[in-house]
Amino acid sequence: MILLHTAVFLAGWTGIFGRLITLGGLPLVWYRIMVSVTVLALVLALLGRLHRTSWSAVAMIAGCGAILALHWVAFYASIQASNVSIGVACIATSCFFTTVFDPLINRKRLSWIEVLISFIAISGVLLIFSLDVRYRLGIALGLLSAALYSVFSILNINVARKTGEDSATMLLYELAGGVLFLSLLIPFYAKFAPAGSIALNAKDGLWLLLLGSVFTILPFLFQLHALRTLSAFTVNLAYNLEPVYSIAFAAVLFGELREVDFSFWLGVTLIIISVLIQTRRVSRTNTRQS
Repeated sequence: MILLHTAVFLAGWTGIFGRLITLGGLPLVWYRIMVSVTVLALVLALLGRLHRTSWSAVAMIAGCGAILALHWVAFYASIQASNVSIGVACIATSCFFTTVFDPLINRKRLSWIEVLISFIAISGVLLIFSLDVRYRLGIALGLLSAALYSVFSILNINVARKTGEDSATMLLYELAGGVLFLSLLIPFYAKFAPAGSIALNAKDGLWLLLLGSVFTILPFLFQLHALRTLSAFTVNLAYNLEPVYSIAFAAVLFGELREVDFSFWLGVTLIIISVLIQTRRVSRTNTRQS
């Protein structure tokens, strides 16, 4: 759980880069993944941990990477259509989508306890933001991002169990699959987007290096490691704390938080309570199994 919450803290910074970087959602993610896959491949090569795997395993892992890439595109597009706070708030609904999608994908019974915990978390998000109607497009893209992330988490667990690959190798092939998928979309984006919208300036390049290395590789390695012992619901629920971190960062850096009232603190409290309840459930389960 320590690694998971460290990943969530680092992930809280990723939304900030959506405001700092001037590129659109698709080229932003394209550059981000290219930086990440290059850095990770070099690190694994230096550590002697770079190895091949079967084509069937690569295909499954790369497919997860394509979904992850789409999640990121929708996430940054949501931030650019609204603001950091709205974008990261919608991510907290991923626990709800997981509650719905997991039984459908894995053909298992719906957990009403998880539905209740999801309701507590989403109530907290609604209290914090009230989902302002001025940001309908941003909210819609944010919800799409949350749904895609939920599907990614569920499928990632299944693929990890089938392939038996370690977290670093999984992440490398997922990133490679993501950049390949987006590379197929870039020509269409460039055709309809304004001229020069893919061009990279020095300032954006600096932010992308930081985002693609420290704030992508580390949290996802921690997250993928956590997914080997924790459920997708537990991981996604822990990520409900990401908006709390992002709100604080955005308030300090961009002044997005105009005022902190009672509803804000009540919403944050509900999010934290939902995470603590699930953490306690997981701890009890692990204790019984040991």
